[in-house]
Amino acid sequence: MTEKELQDYLKTRYPIENEKCEWKEFKSLKNSVSGDAGNDVISYISAIANMQGGNLIIGIQDKTLNIIGIQDFAGYTIENIRFRINGNITNLNVETFSVQEFITSDTNKTVWIFQIPKHQFRLPVYAHKKTWQRIDDNLVEMTKARLDAILTQFQVNEDWSKVIIQEATIEDLDQEAIKKARVEFKKRNPKYSDEVDNWNDADFLNKSKLTIKGKITRTALILLGKDESEHYLDSSVKIRWNLKTVDNQDKDFEIFSIPFLLSVDEVYKKIRNLKYRYLRDGTLFPDEVLRYEPFNIRESLNNAIAHQDYSKGARINVVEFEDDHLVFSNYGSFLPKSVEDVVLNDTPEEVYRNPFLVEAMKNLDMIETQGGGIRKIFNFQKQRFFPLPDYNFDDNKVKVTITGKILDENFARILIHNKELRLEEIILLDKVQKKKDISESEFKLLKKNKYIEGRKPNIYLSHIIVESVNNEELKREYLANRSFDDAHFKEMILEYLKKFGKTKRKAIDDLIIPKLSAILSEDKKKKKVTNFLSALGNEGKIQCLPGYYWETV
Repeated sequence: MTEKELQDYLKTRYPIENEKCEWKEFKSLKNSVSGDAGNDVISYISAIANMQGGNLIIGIQDKTLNIIGIQDFAGYTIENIRFRINGNITNLNVETFSVQEFITSDTNKTVWIFQIPKHQFRLPVYAHKKTWQRIDDNLVEMTKARLDAILTQFQVNEDWSKVIIQEATIEDLDQEAIKKARVEFKKRNPKYSDEVDNWNDADFLNKSKLTIKGKITRTALILLGKDESEHYLDSSVKIRWNLKTVDNQDKDFEIFSIPFLLSVDEVYKKIRNLKYRYLRDGTLFPDEVLRYEPFNIRESLNNAIAHQDYSKGARINVVEFEDDHLVFSNYGSFLPKSVEDVVLNDTPEEVYRNPFLVEAMKNLDMIETQGGGIRKIFNFQKQRFFPLPDYNFDDNKVKVTITGKILDENFARILIHNKELRLEEIILLDKVQKKKDISESEFKLLKKNKYIEGRKPNIYLSHIIVESVNNEELKREYLANRSFDDAHFKEMILEYLKKFGKTKRKAIDDLIIPKLSAILSEDKKKKKVTNFLSALGNEGKIQCLPGYYWETV
């Protein structure tokens, strides 16, 4: 291939850098193959292998993809590079690791493409005695959560939920749970509606894939077992509901045992799903919705049941906070590649921790199994203009947080005024409202579309796109409501206290509140002033005196 043809080929096959692809110049291999930890070939191979595998391309310029070519091979050849790398790296599957060489026919420039396999089962790949991974554009030492996910990786053939309990009989199952199971089975499998009532319990349990040839499985006990039969499951299969105050103090709790088919409804009843009211733009009449979409509660809880690592003897937890958010957690790593893969690509999970249990729950209409359940949760939150679900995978647990209120009114306004927004863009906006880091490319995308203002790391959402709106009234509203950033207001307070000395809080409120965004309620404006004062106090610039006076330090 000519240089132009090779460049076109690379741009087509490897268009962007991500967890699976890295471009590096490395025109001299003398200190690049095994040199500076975190900045050499073996570090990048470790990072790519420790995710999903992929490609490292060397001899091309980072960012531009201009072909530079390897100019100093330092004794490395296409024949020996694989084995010399393997001598400096641990746990790499050298049998499926390969290197492809391209030499341009017109300019004689050499490019190598490393084909890097995913790490082997429960074996992270080490370089310089460390494990590496990619986070956004950065190569970093592997996080504890990612390392734990590899070390406790689940093998498909280890299905805890399919095990038959030889001593258990159909008498160990709850009759009310079986009745409900029949109803739910009909909903999910309407083609059998006329037949189900003619099946005896043993036939029904076999056909709904809860039992195997009439033998009671752990799945049957989890979903339909009597409370007194929990000893067959080592008495560890439980759901704990916990109500916490705003300051994280326990207020109430209850523990639910099997049968989970019935317990899910009992847990749902414990959650205080109150009404949430808010005004839409252009109307005095409030919208009223439940804080939590019922589907979101049931799907999150049922997902925790389906994907719990029961071999650890841990409970499933549902924690309800009085400041309007729920946290569902189960023990075990998240098995799909990422939440965003499941949501954006709307793809089904490729591997389940408890496939037998998952199949039975699908037949009883408890969960979605085509990748749609999590996506629906995201969409229900989007429809309410609430924050998107948060997924946390630390400590070998999956924690899902569902928030039942608007977190940032600018986020809500962007969604209201921009119906065409794609889910991937909304995910980025959600990261900004939660003060999470975004990559440089994500920042540029949001900035280009004028969804954000400020500079990294101090960026914030812009609640309307003035240039895309022809309505002059909306433009005037934007200019009137637009607020300065926090640093501006803190500087105003400092300047005021320096000029006038010891000052009452009311005077500071009168100074700042009229200048805050008109879309904020009075309570939120006062809270903002409190935050400004607290921040300045923490910075050692001002102090509070008896009588609630403030002065500079």
